[in-house]
Amino acid sequence: MNATTIKEIANYVVAGEVEKREIKKVTAQLKPDLTVEEGYLVQQELVAMKLAEGHKIVGPKMGLTSKAKMQQMNVNDPIYGYVFDYMLIENGGEVSLSDLIHPKVEAEIAFIIGEDIVGPGVTGAQVLAKTQSVLPALEIIDSRYENFNFTLPDVVADNASTSRVVFGTTVKTPDQFELDLVGATLSINGEIRELGAGAAVLGHPANAIAMLANMLARKGDKIRKGNVILSGAITGAVLLQEGDVVSGKFDGLGEVSFTVTN
Repeated sequence: MNATTIKEIANYVVAGEVEKREIKKVTAQLKPDLTVEEGYLVQQELVAMKLAEGHKIVGPKMGLTSKAKMQQMNVNDPIYGYVFDYMLIENGGEVSLSDLIHPKVEAEIAFIIGEDIVGPGVTGAQVLAKTQSVLPALEIIDSRYENFNFTLPDVVADNASTSRVVFGTTVKTPDQFELDLVGATLSINGEIRELGAGAAVLGHPANAIAMLANMLARKGDKIRKGNVILSGAITGAVLLQEGDVVSGKFDGLGEVSFTVTN
């Protein structure tokens, strides 16, 4: 795929985000034979565009980290995208529906990285040794594609549906927990809608970060000290509506919340 096509697809996807409107998936509109590798080239161009606009990367994020989702999509690896500074919402803050298309929320554990992590061959134990701290998070995903309908290359090109993130304020070191046993509930307006445990993420959330390091190594990249990384969804995703009060409660890690406005 040539540079012109890569830019065309990146501009197409970014326009959906900026203009807050659904678009047809890339494989239906621009390139039916788009591959996952080409999807990452588009994502790389999208990231470069945002950096050129002055945005800063908070850290990578992982997607498709449940074994069931990986089997459903017929893949051996999860996918990754990037969280930017403009996507951050304060804990207890507001998420505006008018800024998004059809957002869904899911609960995750985030890792603050204390040292560079360079693949290949990284293990979950090595990730934990280089993790400064962990904290609770709510990720708002918002695929730009109609009805959340996409193939794997499409979602990779769309920066893994990354949209908004709310980080909690409880920050602890990973040695204080068995992160695979940390339970989480996702409540909307006081009603528990989804629940899960850290083990839903590839058996242990640190395994997702290790996979990320090894995937980045394939393109000569690494996880960087200071990155704040979403390890993947513990719970299912819930569609948001105006007026929703959303709360994620995590065993030992406290609560993270936001309100949905018009």
